[in-house]
Amino acid sequence: MNGTSSTGKGTGPSPGATHPVIVVGAGPTGLLLAGDLAEAGVAVILLEKRPRQVSNLSRAFGVHARTLEQLDARGLADDLLATGSTITRLRLFRRLSLDLSALPSRFPFLLITPQYEVERLLEQRARRLGVRFHHETELLALRQDADGVDLDVRTPDGTPATHRAAYVVGADGHRSAVRQAVGQPFPGVSVITSLFLADVRLAEKPGSVLTVDGTGDVFAMIASFGDGWYRVMGWNRRNEVPDDHPLDLGEVRDVTRRALGTDYGMHDARWLSRFHSDERQAPQYRVGRVFLAGDAAHIHSPAGGQGMNTGLQDAANLGWKLAAVVKGQAPDSLLDTYQAERHPVGKAVLRSSGGLVRLARAHNPALRALRATVTALINTAAPARTRALAQITGIGYRYPAPRGAHPLTGTRVPDVTLAGDRRLYQALRGGRFVLITPPAVRLPHDAVPDGRHGTPPAVEHWAGDRRTAVLVRPDGYVAWAADDARTADLEAALAARFPTAG
Repeated sequence: MNGTSSTGKGTGPSPGATHPVIVVGAGPTGLLLAGDLAEAGVAVILLEKRPRQVSNLSRAFGVHARTLEQLDARGLADDLLATGSTITRLRLFRRLSLDLSALPSRFPFLLITPQYEVERLLEQRARRLGVRFHHETELLALRQDADGVDLDVRTPDGTPATHRAAYVVGADGHRSAVRQAVGQPFPGVSVITSLFLADVRLAEKPGSVLTVDGTGDVFAMIASFGDGWYRVMGWNRRNEVPDDHPLDLGEVRDVTRRALGTDYGMHDARWLSRFHSDERQAPQYRVGRVFLAGDAAHIHSPAGGQGMNTGLQDAANLGWKLAAVVKGQAPDSLLDTYQAERHPVGKAVLRSSGGLVRLARAHNPALRALRATVTALINTAAPARTRALAQITGIGYRYPAPRGAHPLTGTRVPDVTLAGDRRLYQALRGGRFVLITPPAVRLPHDAVPDGRHGTPPAVEHWAGDRRTAVLVRPDGYVAWAADDARTADLEAALAARFPTAG
């Protein structure tokens, strides 16, 4: 990959930028981000190296509560729920499982559905909103200056072309051409050097949607896609081989029988693949006018099923900020908060998923003792169990808040009930800020931004007698809050955060 980069930050789109935003990579992260930008009225092009056909051979299959909340804010959660099955208990080790039904969320479970179903819904939304797709288009080089970014690509017929954009987002996976083009390293290690994946039919139906176990040197997991196909993942400590080493169904059966006691009459594999699991993270998610998201920014072990979920939440964080800057509603410095908010989350996921897989593969006495201690702690101590649940499902992360800010600032807002029997995540649809006020506090009409410079915040009221006023960001986190709020407080908050309105 050849290309030069500049670390100088822009101040919004320039007259020389042909496109406001180009997103590279049409996986879940890129699709959600492109759709959010289009919904905000930002023209966006999505470049994808692969053909348009949707693959049914993707690795991810679990959608956690926080991701379902984000999809609910886009009107997609209920449609996705119809494609899979849910489980309310997540098993981590033989004696440790987490009860997801205790989650403070509309989605107190893990949804088991293949990644291609997530992609299908996100692509339909993006196309409906006007995203322009360029499939079979490969990024060759990238150059940026103070006014924009030039992308040299190879088009479907093999000819070269150059696109120019005000901003570029690399959502192009763990081998990200965008990340390489801006010179970002990808430090880390391999956690598991050899795993296998297979999609198979089973003669016998397992007793649960997700079956996980291991013994000695082997581990296996079987997940039902709900359509007669099952995803099998496993490893054999005594047979760690390169990714390109041949894999047949006999090996998958053998490892599964040893780990689970049966292979459930496994047959008719439509896909067999080996891979290795790394944990890596780019130091900077922003380099000038270029951003990294999803697997281009961080990759994790499969433990806990957090990879795709973390990428989708990256996109939810970046999309509204990028739209606000492109439309002149916010300063360029808002984009720096993407690094400040999402990089620590990516780092935390690396630690938690890596820790889980190391404990699951524990072989020496010290690690086995540590695993027993962790298991006992989470099983018996409610605070530890709550923290583990919040981290794995994504609902427990909070973002940094300015000194002196209300304690709620930066926290996730659950799907609270509003006056008129409305839900918060319904009110968030359309990429809007939502101001929730006590029922007794009413804003005059001219105190609410009129939308001439962008989407005005929706003003809602609590269903009960709560006196705290909360301004909720489009990604469902608190931007501002005040106790015992008065009309003057709300007017001042809106004026500070929507200075171009009026």
